[in-house]
This record gives sequence, structure tokens and C-alpha cells, in this order.
Amino acid sequence: MIRIGIIGVGVVASYGHIPAIKDTPGLQLVSALDIDPNKLAEAREKYGIPQTFSDLDEFFNSGIDAVVITSSAPAHLAHVMACAKYKKPALCEKPLAMNEDEAQLMIDAMRDAGVPLYVGFTYRFAPVALDIQRMIRSGDIGHLKSLRLFYVWDCHGKYNERGKPESGLYERRVGRMLEGGPMVDCGVHQIDLARWWTGREVQRITGLGAWVETENYESPDHIWLHMDHSGGAHSVVEISYTYGHTAVEPRSEFNYELIGTEGVIRYSRAGRFFEAITSRGTQYLQWTDEKNFHGMYTEFERALRSGQQGDMPTGVDGLTATRLARLATEAAIKWRATA
Repeated sequence: MIRIGIIGVGVVASYGHIPAIKDTPGLQLVSALDIDPNKLAEAREKYGIPQTFSDLDEFFNSGIDAVVITSSAPAHLAHVMACAKYKKPALCEKPLAMNEDEAQLMIDAMRDAGVPLYVGFTYRFAPVALDIQRMIRSGDIGHLKSLRLFYVWDCHGKYNERGKPESGLYERRVGRMLEGGPMVDCGVHQIDLARWWTGREVQRITGLGAWVETENYESPDHIWLHMDHSGGAHSVVEISYTYGHTAVEPRSEFNYELIGTEGVIRYSRAGRFFEAITSRGTQYLQWTDEKNFHGMYTEFERALRSGQQGDMPTGVDGLTATRLARLATEAAIKWRATA
């Protein structure tokens, strides 16, 4: 049994990571670390975590074999460096780092410590993403040439209570905007998928943005990233945090469209369809949600046990996605300043 310690027991840990760890054969959640004693107490009671800590050294000396990092993005550097110090394999939530320099420090430290660093790109492990990867590799749509990956939503709304400015700004959304905006926070998932599905590195990018909410943030709240891959494929990633952000009734769109020389793959979360359209006809595929924490932890357990990366996203994948997201955001900001 691989004994897991988790750093950070906030929202994403509670709805995604902790239940998946506890459900995965071969993994045992034995320790948790958080600076908030109330969150620790709640997690201990709700999930039956045997050991909880607010001290980093005590946590790392609690008999753990590997670490899951779900703390806030600005804290990732310190927590990964601690994993390197104690020679513990780590799975870190996205975005891996605040910038490329931080990500490289993490990668170098973990490499020198001789332990793997993985990044929590959960979209890779959804059945729909795995089916798309299989169809691309088997040539079902010929040579992949164009990808349109977009997620437009409101990041849980502008206000604490929907449609009520008097309730105050929703702090989690504010934090994500201040940390870099939607491409850095959410778009890294789509960037990772584009690289993984094409199997090609990005040679050139263009970043464009719109400031729907103009008064508060340097980063655009609606942003487009165009990527030219080696081999001739082109990806477009579109992400928004202001798609109905002041509306009482939220709406969102999450779609994949992959165009090849012999057909098209289409997926829609809202439309609940997943299909491949080729000269052989239309193949209607099993629709699933786009995220899969349980699938990621099954692969994480296998990677830890075997010592083989498999489909686990690495620190280099995390660095690349963060770098491209930052470059796109910076390009949009620069264009706005000179327009």
C-alpha cells in the first residue's frame, strides 16, 4: 500500500482529490497538511484522515511515501521543493508554477532528488479524452490538422451571491484573475491536451484577449490562444471567466472539435454528444464528463508502483503549459497597451 500525504484540503481537494485517493486500490491517505486549522478539522472528520498537521516537517516525517499538492498556486514552489528535500514523489495541481523560472526550479530539484514530479491534468484521464487519443493514433480521422478547444464560463460568478453586487466579489474568482486569469488557470488543461493529442510541440503562438470586466484586472477575462504545432497542425484554445459572470442563471460551453484529413471529432458537454464524422458514416460514442480524478489516481498509483511514467503528465508538461499560457496572456496585455 502506497501511503499518501496531501498538502492543502480546500475546495479542489475535497471534491476531487481526496475521494479519488480513498477510492483507488493501492493508495492510502494517511496525512494532511494545511495552514487553516478549521479546514484540517473538517477534513479529518469528513474523510477520516488519521494524521493532520500544520507543520511542514512533521507532515513529511509522518510515514508518507508520496505527496499530493493541492495548495494555492503561489504555494506550489515551496511545497514541491519540500518534496525534493524529503525525496518524496509528488503530484501537483495545475498550474504547476506562477512562471517558467519557478517551474524549472521544481523540475531540477525533483530530478536531482531522484523522484518523479507529476502534474494534475485530470482531463487526460477522462474516457472521452482517451477515446480521442485512440482515434487519432488509429487514423480514424486521417491526419489531425485543426483543434478547437474552448471552455467559456463565469468561474462561479462575479459575486458571492449570483446577481447581487451587494454580496461582495467572489474571492476565489478574484484570486484566479490576480494569479494570471483564465488561460493560466483553466487553459493549461486544453494546452496539455493539444500537445498530447497532436504529439507535437508548439512552434509559434498568438494571444488575444477581451476585457469584459475592465475595471479590476490586468489579465484579460476572455482570451484566445492560437498555437502552430510542428508537423502542420494548428490549435485554438478559447477560455472565458466572464461568460455570464453577472447573470443570475449561469451558462457555459465546453467543446472539443478536432478536424483531420478524413473526418471530424466533436464533443460537447452541454449538448451531451460525442461523435466522429467520417466518410464511413457517423460514429456515436459514449459521452462522459471531461474530468476524471479517479482515472488520474489509478494511473498515478501504477506509475508509483512501476516506476514508469505512462500517461502521467510530467513537470515538463506542466512547465510547457504554464509557459504558453503566460505568453498568450502577456501578448494580449501588450497588444491592449499599444492598441
